This record gives sequence, C-alpha cells and structure tokens, in this order.
Amino acid sequence: MAGLIILIIAMAIGAFIYYDHKGRTLKYKAPDTTSQLLEDNVSFYQNLQLQDKLAFETRVKDFIEHTSIRGIDVEIEDLDRILVAASAIILIFPFPDWKYNNISEVLLYKGTFSKNFETEGEGRNVLGMVGDGALHHEMLLSKPSLRSSFNNPTDGRNTAIHEFAHLLDKADGATDGIPEYLLTRPEVLPWASQIHKTIQHMRATSHSDIDSYGATNDAEFFAVISEYFFEKPDKLKEHHPELYSMLEKMFNRGSG
Repeated sequence: MAGLIILIIAMAIGAFIYYDHKGRTLKYKAPDTTSQLLEDNVSFYQNLQLQDKLAFETRVKDFIEHTSIRGIDVEIEDLDRILVAASAIILIFPFPDWKYNNISEVLLYKGTFSKNFETEGEGRNVLGMVGDGALHHEMLLSKPSLRSSFNNPTDGRNTAIHEFAHLLDKADGATDGIPEYLLTRPEVLPWASQIHKTIQHMRATSHSDIDSYGATNDAEFFAVISEYFFEKPDKLKEHHPELYSMLEKMFNRGSG
C-alpha cells in the first residue's frame, strides 16, 4: 500500500514537472487553473475579448513550459508562475511570433536583495534585475513585489513588466532604451530625441508624474515608461500625448 501511495504521488508531481531536452533544468507544465488565475489576477487579460484571452493563455502556458521559474529560499506557487509569464506576454502580445530568446530562468526572492544578490545585510533595495555575466539569460525578481504589482494594477508600477522591458530592449544586442525590434528605422531618432527631452525635463523638475528612476539613463527610462504605458495608459496619454503615441505604435504595431 505504501508503495502504491508513493507511485500515485510521483505520478501527480510528474504531471506538472519535467526536464528540458538536455535533462538539466527543472520546469513546470502550466496548471489547469491557468485561465482562472489570469481572470482573477491580471487586469490586462480581463480586458481582452474571448479569442484574445485564449491566445494570451496559450502564450502564457508556452512561456511557463519553456522557462524555468524557481524560488530562492521561498516557495513558488502556480500564481507566481502565471504572473511572471503574464508580465512577459503583456509586452509582446500583439506580436504572435515573438518570443524571448534571451531568457531561460526567472529566480524569485523572498524579498528585496542587493546588487550582489545578497538577501541579508545592508544595500538590499533591488526589486528586480536582468542578469548579466554569470547570470546571463536569467532574471531576478522579488516575489512580494511581483504580487503587489498585480494587486495594484493602476499604480504605474510593475516590477516584472519593467524587467521584461529591459529584455525587449536588450534583444537587439544593446540595452540602450532603443528597442529596435519595435521601431522602424525612421522612428529611431525621434524616439531617442523624445527620451532625452523627457529625461531633461524630469531632471529639471521635482514634480514629474513619471517615476524619477526613469531619469537614471535611457534604458531605465524605457523600462519605467513601459510600466506607465501598461498600468496607466489614459494618464500617460493625457499628460504625455507624444510619448503615448510613440509607445502605442511600438507595442501595438503587431496587431495591425
């Protein structure tokens, strides 16, 4: 009887866990509750038509089944995997053939961490990071920040969307705020000019509605303004119509 129970447990776990074709990285199949978890937690998904919901869910499942998502000293639940994958797909949803080829694993931390990935001591103010060097093709996220980003869908802040925007930016070989895959050649210089003009204005005033972290450099500006675009599009359109128009062309071109 004990052997039978162990076999049943192993089969149940096996329904959701498998290894990649090289047998190295632990991965999970998307749960049967994917659509309900999306409906309950992702406002972007809630606002889609039925056909688009089905397409979004399919791409979320594909991301989960091809990208390892694991915890660092923290338990990972199905909801966490769904939220990570949803963050990735929100940015590229109008582009049905586009996938992230520059990420293989997402690491979730129990809280903030330092730039050296330390979870104890001082300097732990990082909520998300796209890895480089030894962490090439990896993304690091704070689990609480991931959850709170979707619990407050209109506050203009979404850590995972921010980091996936960096990956989009990085896809052309340079993390420079110019996501060339989203821009036509004639649009590159106007976009760069708009970035610099907005950053200069942000640095000159203490009352910008754009998160001040966006003024750090061009790459951070693109990530921050992407958060704003997907979380508060109406406000962005009202306060920054030219920026909104450019971003709308970037992110929605594939749906045309």
